[in-house]
Amino acid sequence: MIDIADRAFLTDLFDTAILAADARAVLKDNLPDKPKGRTVVVGAGKGAAQLAAAFEEVWGDHVEGVVVTRYGYGATCKHIRILEAAHPVPDAAGLEASRALTEAVAGLSEDDLVVALITGGGSALLPAPPDGLTLADEQKLNEALLASGAPISVMNAIRKHASTIKGGRLAVAAHPAKVITLIVSDVPGDAPSQVASGPTVPDDADQEHALSAIAAWKINLPANILEHIRAYPAPSPTDPVFAGNQVEVIASARLSLEAAAARSEAQGVPAIILSDAIEGEARDVARMHGAITREVLTRDRPFRAPCLLLSGGETTVTLKGGGRGGRNTEFLLSLAFTCDGLSGFTAMAADTDGIDGSEDNAGAFVDGQSAHRLRMLGRDPMALLSNNDAWVAFDALGDLFSPGPTGTNVNDFRAILIR
Repeated sequence: MIDIADRAFLTDLFDTAILAADARAVLKDNLPDKPKGRTVVVGAGKGAAQLAAAFEEVWGDHVEGVVVTRYGYGATCKHIRILEAAHPVPDAAGLEASRALTEAVAGLSEDDLVVALITGGGSALLPAPPDGLTLADEQKLNEALLASGAPISVMNAIRKHASTIKGGRLAVAAHPAKVITLIVSDVPGDAPSQVASGPTVPDDADQEHALSAIAAWKINLPANILEHIRAYPAPSPTDPVFAGNQVEVIASARLSLEAAAARSEAQGVPAIILSDAIEGEARDVARMHGAITREVLTRDRPFRAPCLLLSGGETTVTLKGGGRGGRNTEFLLSLAFTCDGLSGFTAMAADTDGIDGSEDNAGAFVDGQSAHRLRMLGRDPMALLSNNDAWVAFDALGDLFSPGPTGTNVNDFRAILIR
């Protein structure tokens, strides 16, 4: 069994990280000046509804707009309409939400203000295929990207070229109104244009960049999608319509990891943040974390125990089997195999939005006996990992972590406590 005290310690750190990205806390110091005209709020992402509710609370009554979030992630607003749609594969409700957001910013004047509340998950929640493509085409695109193992920056560079709302196009639709974009970042490096594929924030990734990425990652896309990517360039950041707009990253993995580190140190455990921007295959990232853990426990380097290793970012999973799970449980199952039999550590990995992949858990817990306990249950850890069946592994162990929707999203939270 996972040590109860260690589990409680790691859960407390996760809660601390979430609190650092709380909607009300991060909004109150980042409000724009009120305009002469209307204030229209638009938004998308797993934490967008909570941001919208917090915005109403601190802004006052003179606000309108529409926000889309994942099913089950809604919040109560008086003036801003909250819509829900599917994630990670887009559905018809997302299509209607994209239309609603575009309509909400139509016909505005230069005296009006658009506040875009953008969090991770918005890419799937805003399907908006251009003429000649359908929702089914965008679903195929999304499924191919998710299965490719490509980093989020590559996925979003491709997505925006097959959309009428991503890559800054929603801000174009709002012109000449000023657009203020407030972002809760879930991408490594916190590039604003990468979060939710940047509906109000363009970037420099042109069509050639997208096509090169498709080839490099061997992403098999239908010919009609490839043709649209070639034929319809996304807006350029140098376009004058973006000149007066502003962008602020108001919460991120960096800030949440720093809060967790401070919490750990206040309890007498020195904390090391390895990085807040780790990308790569989840099982490979786990091997690296496992090697550091083993080095600390067996050689007292590069850090001395007790200590806490923290990291963030967004790993990926290249699907090779038909199992159940997400990138955080896959990371942990690989860590269990890498550190099989090693005593003295307990680890957690969880998605800060509360959902890992398509299951209802955020992540799980693991220690040096997890692989052994799986074998005692008649489960082969390597076979489960090969089939991308990490959820089944941790469900069998009773070590899933399921806090429910958190109302925010600042990407993966990984913590390894070394006693």
